[in-house]
Amino acid sequence: MAKGIKSVWMCSECGADSPKWEGRCPSCGAWNTMVEEKVSVKPGKSKSLLGDELRSRPQKVSEIETSELPRIPMPSKELNRVLGGGLVPGSMVLIGGEPGIGKSTLVLQNTLSIKSRKVLYVSGEESAAQLRMRADRLGKVSDNVYIVCDTSLDSIFAHIKSTDPGMLVIDSIQTIASEDLESAAGSVGQVRECSARLLRYAKESGVPVLIIGHINKEGSIAGPKVLEHIVDTVLQFEGDRNYMYRILRSIKNRFGSTSEIGIYEMCRTGLREVSNPSEIMLSRGHEELSGTTIGVTMEGIRPFMIEVQALVSTAAYGTPQRSVTGFDAKRMNMLLAVLEKRVGFKLAQKDVFLNIAGGIKVSDPALDLAVICAILSSNVDMSVPVDVCMAGEVGLSGEIRPVMRMEQRVKEAQKLGMKRMLVPAGNLKGIDLGNSDMEIVQVSKVEEAFRALFA
Repeated sequence: MAKGIKSVWMCSECGADSPKWEGRCPSCGAWNTMVEEKVSVKPGKSKSLLGDELRSRPQKVSEIETSELPRIPMPSKELNRVLGGGLVPGSMVLIGGEPGIGKSTLVLQNTLSIKSRKVLYVSGEESAAQLRMRADRLGKVSDNVYIVCDTSLDSIFAHIKSTDPGMLVIDSIQTIASEDLESAAGSVGQVRECSARLLRYAKESGVPVLIIGHINKEGSIAGPKVLEHIVDTVLQFEGDRNYMYRILRSIKNRFGSTSEIGIYEMCRTGLREVSNPSEIMLSRGHEELSGTTIGVTMEGIRPFMIEVQALVSTAAYGTPQRSVTGFDAKRMNMLLAVLEKRVGFKLAQKDVFLNIAGGIKVSDPALDLAVICAILSSNVDMSVPVDVCMAGEVGLSGEIRPVMRMEQRVKEAQKLGMKRMLVPAGNLKGIDLGNSDMEIVQVSKVEEAFRALFA
């Protein structure tokens, strides 16, 4: 092996290295994740990427001046909501998602609408002609966006020096390689080295950097886990490719909340923001069908109404099936046990299928009441009126427990013209409902909710 080059084994999950191959990573414990990579050893003095030596000194906490972080507003209001108000100068944002879900479209659509600063868009996957065709399809051609197709990290920094951009976009990090390493682009060492140098550039220059990343078959960001620790914000762009709706979630955010979501609709001309998600989630018309209820859920501080569909049928085989889409399967099994033990409905020999309409995933416990009412509605083949909604958490003893932000949930139901809403007893204390004609039914037990719906 050439002088100055050594071979190490790196874990593709966490990025830990070892001088020899091991079947199990000594750091994270994952099996068969050690891959061999050649790294060059070039001792030398570390210096700033911008050519200036950094000077800093330790400071007391009381001497550090604080101020509000300035934000760079993005053209998309949904993206601003997920980011916490906009991009922070000097921050590094990682956007991940499945192939073809719309990551590049989301970033290009926003950067083409920015008029206040120069944007350098580095593409390692598409040619400049392909990006121009996409810009024409989006109907936005900007003179402030500069496109360069390159995969060498050193060449990218040369383009940055000549262009002096106000924002940098890398599409994608798995295609960028540094000449200091012998391994191929997308390897653990390359992803870690390139992201670290880009982060150093962002912090020194104050230029925000947006990075697009691939995901693996498990659905997490491809590459070492250290990539997610390096960046300031990790956004996940998800959705079923069979549906037109896309959801942008914040997995990590050092400058804002991680409970906000943004909803988009994939159209022929790009991504359209969905300002009122309740209207798109309620797909049924005026026909009343059994096994369908409407629940009011929360994502962060944003309420919206969602349709819960359930189908209960006699098991055709010895073992009944339990199929869940968009909801926690273990929680549904717990709710089925509550129905059988506390209420007396025999569902052990029946198939139960549950679906959250719209192709989204919901983890709000306030949807429990809508789930059990939908299951019971399908079991007894009695429909729930279309102008009735509900919100409440179900406990193991069959009680309906209070949920947070009930006032916002009630106002969302009022806005969409609901006539009746089932809420946990005592959850409306201190809440001013205004002059609304919507009937509020307070229930404390699962049996009371069933009597209110099917009496």
